[in-house]
Amino acid sequence: MAIHSDFKRDWLSNPKTEFLAGLVVALALIPEAIGFAIIAGVDPRVGLYASFSIAVIISMIGGRPGMISAATAAVAVLVVPLVRDHGVEYLFAATILMGIFQAIAALLRLDLLMRFVSRSVITGFVNALAILIFMAQIPQLTGEALTWQTYAMVALGLAIIYGLPKLTTLIPSPLAAIVILGAISIYGSGLLEHYFGIKIDVFTVGDMGELPDSLPWFHIPQIPITWETLQIIAPYSLAMAAVGLLESLLTASIVDDMTETRSDKKRETYGQGIANFVTGWIGGMGGCAMIGQSVINIKSGGQRRLSTFVAGVMLLVLIVGLGPLVAQIPMPALVAVMIFVSISTFRWKSFTEITHHPWPSNFVMIATVVMVVATHDLSIGVLTGVLLSGIFFAWKVRQLVTIQDFVEVTTHRYVFGGQIFFGSVDMLYEAMEFNEEGIDTVIIDVHDAHFWDISATGMLDKIVERLQNEGKTVELIGLNEASATLVEKYSDNDRPFESLGVVGH
Repeated sequence: MAIHSDFKRDWLSNPKTEFLAGLVVALALIPEAIGFAIIAGVDPRVGLYASFSIAVIISMIGGRPGMISAATAAVAVLVVPLVRDHGVEYLFAATILMGIFQAIAALLRLDLLMRFVSRSVITGFVNALAILIFMAQIPQLTGEALTWQTYAMVALGLAIIYGLPKLTTLIPSPLAAIVILGAISIYGSGLLEHYFGIKIDVFTVGDMGELPDSLPWFHIPQIPITWETLQIIAPYSLAMAAVGLLESLLTASIVDDMTETRSDKKRETYGQGIANFVTGWIGGMGGCAMIGQSVINIKSGGQRRLSTFVAGVMLLVLIVGLGPLVAQIPMPALVAVMIFVSISTFRWKSFTEITHHPWPSNFVMIATVVMVVATHDLSIGVLTGVLLSGIFFAWKVRQLVTIQDFVEVTTHRYVFGGQIFFGSVDMLYEAMEFNEEGIDTVIIDVHDAHFWDISATGMLDKIVERLQNEGKTVELIGLNEASATLVEKYSDNDRPFESLGVVGH
């Protein structure tokens, strides 16, 4: 019954809106897939076949309905040296192995590592992607593409995208913009030139690269099956798998927020692996989730599996069945859609949040944006943000450690409180007075402290051993049960605490 309910919700609810949203995404995918293939140094059909395959497969087995996955720049830039030095057949093999690595990651539940990505990092990730999406449109607005007709069509496209929803929501405004501008370029250019002397001189989809005219088919990578081949492709496959999962899981979290729903990250990890594994066998390149296209889909009303499936299928229908017509679609129409996506993706509230969020959170967010934009590498930016988040968190917890000490005749009592871990152990050692004259007993009271790691137990070992070597009697009191277990398990130096009568509260 539950399976029937899920099928009905994901595939049969609101089919018209889901279909139209998928069609918008399919049109937006064409130039991007071609562009990513060019980045990787391969034929455009490699990127287009990959986008079709990944989108269709992930729509059925992925864990985040409504999210769009296809060939991406994040993965394409990683394989440039592989294609250059060894050829496209090695890319197909690397994509297959990429899928295997991602399936292994699902088995190991590496998706749980997303819990360590802070909200500041996600905000920085989103803002950086919005900036990169906008920057990717600049080549279409400069250089050879710099014509007043280009700017006029982009402006008209944006006017349609933002204005149409105020009149009607029966058709997604991005789709309307593509259709109207396409009609003007294809069918209206002759009339405009004849009656007004206006010639529409803009780049088209066909100018991006040749569209394939045949369906993808099963293809065995033509490479030697040797250990040397594995050594060549494995590093690339591992990098592709890691970057692909990182971008996919982050995008899934963002779509979760946008739709106020939850997704199965483990299933999504499996889905990404299977999609890339299959794609490698039909002559496609690796891919992952795409936040830009996912935003287009959500903003157009597509939140279920049907829209993602339609995007993949319609992509193939458009490039194979309607290739000559699609090739004439003006690029300014798609540029307008992507600028809309960029504006919609950017979290504008982050500007006002800077004024009242803690400065470490702001620093992490800005650092993530800067690193992603500077390197065009999402993984470097996110890892930078995660690392900084960890450092700031450790520093914050360190500040919560309290230290007091009292001297009573020949006894020196130390009272430690807070979280004792690798980031705060130095405070304990620096607080201790060694070689004190007139002191024969040292009491270390940790009733209000908790020990977290071997750095903490090692520091206790060091303190106790040094005091005992000075001939002093050491009493350790107040260890809670968890801390006592950790201390007894990992302390060195003949387990000095066994003789101290360590007990819990």
